[in-house]
Amino acid sequence: MTEINALSGPQLQPASGKPATAAVVLLHGYGSSGNDLIGLAPFFAQIVPESVFYSPNAPESWEGGMSGAYQWFGLSDFDPDLVRRDPKRMGATFNGMIEGARKAAPALNDYLDQILDHHNLEARRMVLLGFSQGTMMALHVGLRRKEQLAGILGFSGALVGTNLLNKELKTKPPVTLIHGEDDPVVPVQAMTEVKIALEAVDISVEAYAIPGLQHGIDGNGAQIGGAFLKAHLG
Repeated sequence: MTEINALSGPQLQPASGKPATAAVVLLHGYGSSGNDLIGLAPFFAQIVPESVFYSPNAPESWEGGMSGAYQWFGLSDFDPDLVRRDPKRMGATFNGMIEGARKAAPALNDYLDQILDHHNLEARRMVLLGFSQGTMMALHVGLRRKEQLAGILGFSGALVGTNLLNKELKTKPPVTLIHGEDDPVVPVQAMTEVKIALEAVDISVEAYAIPGLQHGIDGNGAQIGGAFLKAHLG
């Protein structure tokens, strides 16, 4: 049985008590950890009780210096206020993060492969769920894997390397995006840009803007996410 050691972090076994028939991998945001998103797993486990949940820590310690915090790649130069004031900068800003995503991708891909092998699952039985920078990684990796995943569920995120997607795209899993209308960190317009970019390469996308929500996941978003998991993992 394959050992899962490419990344570390908490996990939750299927609520059914039976061997997993599906897997959900939760990718945290910048300056956070797997302990953050694993808190969603008990809710989702009641909806897809035969799924195992993994919430890895990103491979780099957070450049902000807090112990126990991680990042998929550095964002010290990212200025959300500047992007919000001048939306025309958005594409270039997120495209400029492509090298960071590329550097983090091998460890994440190895981790996903280990999970699939460990539970003897096919790729079509795995969903990637990301928040913020975790959504960037879910989209970057999930659309470039050779075998198509069951889906990608992204909260409060963006797409890096939009200008390279058509050339690098390998599979087209269904995508659902959820974003707070009042997000001060990643402007909600980023979700619209992701939807446009994905639909341009014939990927099925649903997008939901949550009124009054800032940079986070609320009950409405969790309900939408649960319905997505139910639809694609059964």
